[in-house]
Amino acid sequence: MRLRELAHSRTGDKGNTSNISVIAYKPEDYPRLAQEVTTERVRACFPGLSIGRIERFELPALGALNFILHDALAGGVTQSLALDAHGKCIGAAVLDMDLPET
Repeated sequence: MRLRELAHSRTGDKGNTSNISVIAYKPEDYPRLAQEVTTERVRACFPGLSIGRIERFELPALGALNFILHDALAGGVTQSLALDAHGKCIGAAVLDMDLPET
């Protein structure tokens, strides 16, 4: 099962930092997201990128996880020649994560 079957994502950027929120469609799926979607698993979604520290914040009242990826945008929007300088597509990469069947 892919993460996208249980959640959607919203991304943002500030300088060289990317923010990815993973939001459960149903509140009852949040505990599974909290267990399975770790910083290590998020990092593994980007094997070709050099990403710095990743922070994870849990927002159970919203059914969401928020990840802050430091040094993730090749210098930031005004300094990067990357096609996705804002990092908007990285949320799709996280939602492609495989989750174990329950």
